[in-house]
Amino acid sequence: MKQTNTLLLLLLIGQFAMAQATIEVLVTKVKPGKGNIRVGLFNADNYMGTPVEGKEVVANSETVVLKFENVPDGEYALSVFHDANENSVLDKSKLGIPKEGFAFSNNVMGKKGPPTFEKARFMVKGTAGIRQVVNMRYP
Repeated sequence: MKQTNTLLLLLLIGQFAMAQATIEVLVTKVKPGKGNIRVGLFNADNYMGTPVEGKEVVANSETVVLKFENVPDGEYALSVFHDANENSVLDKSKLGIPKEGFAFSNNVMGKKGPPTFEKARFMVKGTAGIRQVVNMRYP
């Protein structure tokens, strides 16, 4: 009987250790029409580099929804931009000022460039769903 209880306990611990969440991203204040909304999910190690995962959706309404599924526990940040000309990069002026719409998780802004990971981060823990609402900003 004791061995059966131990096995059940180990199975339950394994279930919790592998718990993963869904992050729903609502992107609002989109200027619908041309192009796509691109969203990158980052952790501290790759912030503003290559995302852990990326998603893309057509910019066909003022609010678009994307989901990242099976996200392991940890701290993450989102970077969003409206790729109006579909060239897969955020176009900038010679001074580095974005020419296309952009946003970050927690709706934070950086002073000269993107905000720090610490300002944009949010926590994923367990299987509870996470919702991030980000408001696009256009030049």
